[in-house]
Amino acid sequence: MPSPSLRTRLRSLLTAVAALLATAALPGVAHAGTAGDRAAAAQAAAATDASPFEQQVLFKASQDPGYACFRIPAVVRTTEGTLLAFAEGRVLNCGDAADIDIVVKRSTDDGRTWSPLRVVTQGDGNTHGNPAPIVDRRTGRVLLAETYNTGRTDGASCSVPCDRTPHLQYSDDDGLTWSAPRDLSDEILPADWNSWYATGPVHGLQLTRGRHAGRLVFGVNTETWDGTRVTANHAALIVSDDHGATWHAGATDTWPIADDGTWRQKPSELTLTERTDGSLLVSGREQDGTDLGHRTQAVSRDGGGSFTAPFRDLPDLYAPQVQCATLGMDRRILLSCPADPDRRRTMMIRSSYDGGRTWDSVDRGTVVTADWSGYSDMVRVDHDTVGLEYEAGAVAATDEIRFARFTEDWLQARRGPDPTTADRAAHAEPAAVLGGAEETDGVRDGALEFDGTDDAVRLPYSGRLPLGTKDFTVSLWFRYSATTGEQPFLWMGGIGSTQPQVWMRGEPDSKRVRTLMTVRDGASAVRTASAVTALPYNDGEWHHLVVRRGGGRFSLSVDGTETSVADVAGSVSRNSPFGVHIAQRMDSRAFLTGAIDDVHVFDRALTDDELADPKVLDSRADTVLWLPLDRVRGGD
Repeated sequence: MPSPSLRTRLRSLLTAVAALLATAALPGVAHAGTAGDRAAAAQAAAATDASPFEQQVLFKASQDPGYACFRIPAVVRTTEGTLLAFAEGRVLNCGDAADIDIVVKRSTDDGRTWSPLRVVTQGDGNTHGNPAPIVDRRTGRVLLAETYNTGRTDGASCSVPCDRTPHLQYSDDDGLTWSAPRDLSDEILPADWNSWYATGPVHGLQLTRGRHAGRLVFGVNTETWDGTRVTANHAALIVSDDHGATWHAGATDTWPIADDGTWRQKPSELTLTERTDGSLLVSGREQDGTDLGHRTQAVSRDGGGSFTAPFRDLPDLYAPQVQCATLGMDRRILLSCPADPDRRRTMMIRSSYDGGRTWDSVDRGTVVTADWSGYSDMVRVDHDTVGLEYEAGAVAATDEIRFARFTEDWLQARRGPDPTTADRAAHAEPAAVLGGAEETDGVRDGALEFDGTDDAVRLPYSGRLPLGTKDFTVSLWFRYSATTGEQPFLWMGGIGSTQPQVWMRGEPDSKRVRTLMTVRDGASAVRTASAVTALPYNDGEWHHLVVRRGGGRFSLSVDGTETSVADVAGSVSRNSPFGVHIAQRMDSRAFLTGAIDDVHVFDRALTDDELADPKVLDSRADTVLWLPLDRVRGGD
């Protein structure tokens, strides 16, 4: 294997040759400083001004020789108007702890064309990564926080404890050249942050409002190692009041990790937004905790010095476990994040119009791509235009890094309240009726008909809905005649092979109706129980479905014909984004073509006699949800 120094020389040579070939073949690529390049850039700009959305591949191994993979995007706009798009250039493989450089490309025409790749810092066999750039708008300096650790050659993750240390570089010439890295360990690496340490990875901020205006802020997450295991996770803000000359840790939220390896939350990969009142909204990835949700938030009202309260989970903001980015606009905050709650795919832009207190649901977001997609960052290119740098690919989210430009007008317009249908459980809010589901004749009164395309009913999150380890009973009526496709009736919890959940659906291709329950118990392995019928019941007639957990059994019955399997101990609603949907998979990849009526969920196992007693079914006692689905209110 070539030595690190030889690899560096070969990589530099290959990059230079590729840059010459690329700039010769692509007249739209600007050569810094020449009149011809400025004219070409102007022509390219004029040609694309009318497009509300455009994108291109920015980093890819096949077009940037010397690298096996590019990951971890971050982007900023300098005081001179140059866009700097950073990434990790992974030399040997796509692993997180191998030979990794931090690289950058520059755009002087608002992201329409880009310079050849430049290396900001070379790993030379080690890992230099987690770029977190900040622009100091008072000095024009671009600062880049980053982390180093010993590299590996086997593609495995950093060993535990991981020897990660924070460093800082800066550029005073708009990202053309960079200072030597400076180790920040003495300033922002306390003795007990002695394992994993991650800067960003996403752009930091310079505050513009209040008594801390001018302060530089970026986020970190770290871990504590006690000599035998990781015992705590820390999410913190790092601040500087002297333009990056010195730094210290400000707001910090610490979550202990129990002896059995479980924890409530693990906020990480923090993205920051300065709100219009000067406070900081801090949004993070929630990693494997026992709180429901894969996104978590906190707020600082003193310029990043402290958090007003611990991070809180956002169970109804659907996302996989992944880094996401926020960006403040004039009337809203944007969130770039994959929308699939299970896997890294379907990059979406969602909005908050109330400072991050609530976020658009996935049916209100704007899809950037349905491809696999992962980490991202955003930058405000001009007053109306946003730049999005994100991981994506047709085969895997790590195939390439793309850069998209879009205007606010391209985003879905803000939508008014959805039509609703009543949830008669005690103190319950109405459920949203999506896609135009219509009233139809039901078993008792009315029911709802679903078109199999986008019709569904979604309940707003409430703490009463997660069933946890309790016994439960589900009772509903269904009618469908589809002969193919997945036909979801009710979905509660998360989705995927590892997320706690319980659901029931028709599977006409397999000639059956099926229910499945996935549980987690502490840090133990995931376990699943499933029961099926011998018939698909897709005759277009109404059928009564009951699912029960209790007495050591998990059972499914349709019209009184029951099958059961052994129960599996654990929680059906731990460690996942959490949703309750009627006629829809949680990830929106299947919808019911048919009708549903009178959905009940009780947090105990009802007897057959109780299920046959209208007084029990019409009572709120032990009722988690009760959707008669007999009337839709509101809407057009």
